[in-house]
Amino acid sequence: MCIAIPGKMTAIVDENTATIDMGGICRDVNMALMGGAKETMIGKHFLVHVGYAISEISEEESEETMRLLKIMAGLEEIDSLESESQ
Repeated sequence: MCIAIPGKMTAIVDENTATIDMGGICRDVNMALMGGAKETMIGKHFLVHVGYAISEISEEESEETMRLLKIMAGLEEIDSLESESQ
């Protein structure tokens, strides 16, 4: 199974690389599939798969996906999922 992790661009390293914060873990990510790393992308959210940004997503989608990943990993209580559905 393949999985992409959501994260927020925090800095540009070079024309094709940016730093992405994925739940508090920052990694340099290749942005070539997004047309390169641009200043206008700082603060935007992306899905990252094997070191490449593969899609831009909304902040809400990024936060929800990260929350669900934390639940799956046992880092967050599933009760938060149930309380939001009511």
